[in-house]
Amino acid sequence: MPATSPVILILGAGPNVGSHVAKAFASKGYKVALAARKAKEADNTSDQVNIPSDLSDPNSVLNAFSKVKALLGLPSVVVYNAGAVTMNDAKNPLSLPLADFTRDFIVNTTSAFVAAQQAVLAFEQLPESASKTFIYTGNITNVVPLAPLLDLGVGKSATAHIIQSTAAAYKDRGFKFYYGDERKADGSAAFMDIDGDAHGKMYLELAEGKEQGPWQQTFVKNVGYKNFA
Repeated sequence: MPATSPVILILGAGPNVGSHVAKAFASKGYKVALAARKAKEADNTSDQVNIPSDLSDPNSVLNAFSKVKALLGLPSVVVYNAGAVTMNDAKNPLSLPLADFTRDFIVNTTSAFVAAQQAVLAFEQLPESASKTFIYTGNITNVVPLAPLLDLGVGKSATAHIIQSTAAAYKDRGFKFYYGDERKADGSAAFMDIDGDAHGKMYLELAEGKEQGPWQQTFVKNVGYKNFA
């Protein structure tokens, strides 16, 4: 169904970042699609659809795009906010069971790759004025290895590479790709202190930007983008 308003699809729509990003975009007139394990279709409205999704199965990404297209229209902004981690023995990281490593990698990277593929297919059909922005919620582990978080770091690093590559490859077509990474003011990881409202403001700013900015968007609450390299 064609949309008269822009559409955002949030994959991994939890109560913190996902919820605040949804509110930020809704305040700008976006129709919102939320894909999450606990999403309830019974709560759907004309402006927001909820799509039950298990992102440990990449096919759920295909299903989410199919449903949002049918119910709201093609998304011009896609946010991949899902993440998975299994803690490992810091002194013996390779003791991590293969099943856990594989499952978490699918959530952190494989399904994100599928989402980026589907986003490009949608962006190609949208008018020039559309935002055409893909944002992946990352963290510091793509640049700072943390011993107990091996599989999280592997997944974030792999997807950061995808984002860096796609940001360069699609720039001339007006498609924007970003790796969002909230930090504290000193550049250290925000981790459990991540602020949903700060993500909403940052992601909206990226979507409203006319050109591709730095692919790795390290940002600080109440400050915005800050280069810690």
